[in-house]
Amino acid sequence: MPATPVEHEHRVTPRELFFDLVFVFAFTQVATLLTNDPTFAGVGRGVLVLAALWWTWSAYAWLTNTVDPEEGVVGAALLIALIAMFVAALVVPGVFEDDGVLFGAAFVVVWAMHTALYALAGRGSRDLLGAVLRLAPWTLLGAALIVVAGFTDGARIWLWLAALVCAYLGGVVSGSTGWRVHASHFAERHGLVVIIALGEAFIAIGIGATGIGIGPGEVVAAILGILVATSFWLAYFDFFSIRGEQILRDREGPERVALARDLYAYGHFPMIVGIVLFAFAMKSVIGDVGEELGSVAAFALCGGSALYLLTYSGIRMRLERRVVVSRGRFTAALALLLLLPFATAVPALVALALVTAVWLALHTYELVWWREARAESRSALASP
Repeated sequence: MPATPVEHEHRVTPRELFFDLVFVFAFTQVATLLTNDPTFAGVGRGVLVLAALWWTWSAYAWLTNTVDPEEGVVGAALLIALIAMFVAALVVPGVFEDDGVLFGAAFVVVWAMHTALYALAGRGSRDLLGAVLRLAPWTLLGAALIVVAGFTDGARIWLWLAALVCAYLGGVVSGSTGWRVHASHFAERHGLVVIIALGEAFIAIGIGATGIGIGPGEVVAAILGILVATSFWLAYFDFFSIRGEQILRDREGPERVALARDLYAYGHFPMIVGIVLFAFAMKSVIGDVGEELGSVAAFALCGGSALYLLTYSGIRMRLERRVVVSRGRFTAALALLLLLPFATAVPALVALALVTAVWLALHTYELVWWREARAESRSALASP
């Protein structure tokens, strides 16, 4: 029996949350990859892997936004995809060495399940099936290139780049006609993955503290790290999560689909990168609070937060179709980038304290200037 598209607004199901658990591990593995190769080239490779993982998670978020994940055939396919995705995540630390083929093979399984399920769901809808068939060549080619990359050495990075270009460009050139987006589910699912990524920051703090003496400096660093992680959370859920859902609800048809793609599928990726970079930096900070950070760790500490905040200006430009920035967040991002030279010249604990101070200053500003906007958004959301 074919999977039937879900026409009504629905909420995230326990099966979807269970599927997302594998990405908790996957994000942790990316941080491990960065820790094993703490260079700017290593950061670049880590971002490539994260882009592939995000591409996959986002695709399944779209899928379960369209089909009912509690249906038998869908649930079985999700389990197969989960197992394959776990295998891929398991070998992330060695993906650019000996484990590239295994990662690619698992990746192909994940994408074969996705394409088959979407095609099955589209059997009852000509428009949806057409959308699936337009996108499938791009996604399957991207997955195939990652497999080929596992058999090469010198061209591996170029093949990864080509694969990701296929994936992300394909989402644009294949168009927005035929796809469906249920606003509440879509916004909720992306909010939950932000929380999943933030969980990596907590894990990083704990791992960084493993095997070292826990003194006052380490305790202070852990508290400051949690404050920054809370700031990431507050920057998203205090306003954007509500407003984003409202904006999607106000749009219909291809316009809603295009906005969901740009604001969520593409717009959330830099946020996830920023969070993972911060998590990686926290391992270095907690590991030796009294020593100066290296240039890569300092970049991850300051640049991760800056990238996260700059994403909101990019989202605003997409919404308003003009060059405009989120004043407070753009200023805070610049301040964080200006901290970079200082972050390598002072003890790690001091660098973390400076980053925390910028975040706290931003939230103080927004509590004052966004007071009415937040109240209006909450009121509109509560209205029937």
